[in-house]
Amino acid sequence: MLDLTIIKAITLDLDDTLWPVWPVIERAEAALDEWLGHHAPMTAALFSNPSARHDIRAEIARTRPELKHNLSAIRREAIRLALSRAEENPMLAEEAFEVFFAARHQVTLFDDALLALEFLSTRYPVVALSNGNADIERIGLGAYFRAAISAQEFGVGKPDSRIFHAAAGAVDVDPHNVLHVGDDAALDVLGALNAGMQTAWVNRTDHLWTHPSSPHETVANLTELCDLFRASGAQTKDERPGRQQGLNKAPNNSRTSA
Repeated sequence: MLDLTIIKAITLDLDDTLWPVWPVIERAEAALDEWLGHHAPMTAALFSNPSARHDIRAEIARTRPELKHNLSAIRREAIRLALSRAEENPMLAEEAFEVFFAARHQVTLFDDALLALEFLSTRYPVVALSNGNADIERIGLGAYFRAAISAQEFGVGKPDSRIFHAAAGAVDVDPHNVLHVGDDAALDVLGALNAGMQTAWVNRTDHLWTHPSSPHETVANLTELCDLFRASGAQTKDERPGRQQGLNKAPNNSRTSA
């Protein structure tokens, strides 16, 4: 059972918790394909073959294991390799990636996301914690977060306990005083449980829970999570007596995400 009385900070997953990610990726890949069609048509033709696209990404994963957690670098180097294989200018990889990356940040938030961010960030320091490469500043959500930790910058990803501990450390809070909120049962919930945090599973699609360990709370959306805090009488940071000095400052939007 969730114990909100000991919560001092919240870590929050991004993709599929604040917005649906695959429609964004599909639009970004379409933007990339269109750009390549104008600037590198042979590469566009190569990428139009799903098998060839898969083989290129697999080769990057095999030959560049140090990029395992860096989705941006994997995407960029896959574009570069495709340009080389198509005998076109590999120097176009940077610009092509930026086309993809710009479209990748044109997200459509779930209806409950913005109000939830406003509610939670007035009560607790919130840290973005993601295995993806979304940049909360580029999306326009930086003001709601005290910090952001991404796998590609930190070097390991969820469910590794170290990245959860780093997120707690970013706001000087012990892991057991942190509530981690996310949609992925293994990466978010089991990872946070193993790191000693409380967990709220955001189960928007009514999946069955299939693991021996259970989340402290399951919600269908972020509004339900906020309602739990309202029912507990959670106060805003300005209302709480005896606040920890380091948690009173306005968000500085320091981040490690790319």
